[in-house]
Amino acid sequence: MKPFAESCEQNKAPILSVLTEQFSHSQQVLEIGSGTGQHAVFFAKHLPHLIWQTSDLPENHSAIMQWLDEAGLNNVLPPLTLDVNSQPWPLLSVDAVFSANTAHIMDWNSVEKMFAGIGALLESQGFFCLYGPFNYNGESSSKSNEDFDRWLKDRDRDSGIRDFENLVDLAHLHHMRLVHDIEMPVNNRILVWQKVKVLDLNTETQES
Repeated sequence: MKPFAESCEQNKAPILSVLTEQFSHSQQVLEIGSGTGQHAVFFAKHLPHLIWQTSDLPENHSAIMQWLDEAGLNNVLPPLTLDVNSQPWPLLSVDAVFSANTAHIMDWNSVEKMFAGIGALLESQGFFCLYGPFNYNGESSSKSNEDFDRWLKDRDRDSGIRDFENLVDLAHLHHMRLVHDIEMPVNNRILVWQKVKVLDLNTETQES
């Protein structure tokens, strides 16, 4: 029996509604942390104009392949080995990146490495969509997120829900500007960044 994540089943339709708009002109998408592979086959099926590149640690590849083999889609690709902390990243040309529920299970150094890798990989004007829970002004956005953050830290003290402002600053370092902060069900969000030219980003900073 192929692996199944209930959370993917519950959030896939709301996420698709956002990706349908944000990736409407994209062609090549890298998914970081494909997990079970459920998101990959669902999004690839409903966004046939995209080539969807899955990736994850090697121990998750067999799970992803079970979903890919069953779906039989020609626009979703077998998983690449991608550890955000390992260099170099796979050599790719992508104009979109998607990742769900990854930033809060990593330590902060790994989050920094992920954003650096995306900033280097993503083509100019490409989009990065990050799904998950986030804190604002250092405060939890809900009681359930506060409890979840406590659970994460009890399991691994270096993990935890990330502050929105820190992520925006980090993305800025790697030439990505925030273009959307979209509310999602169950106290989650999708943050959307766009890769811009360094000159454009510096101009925005000076004007703000």
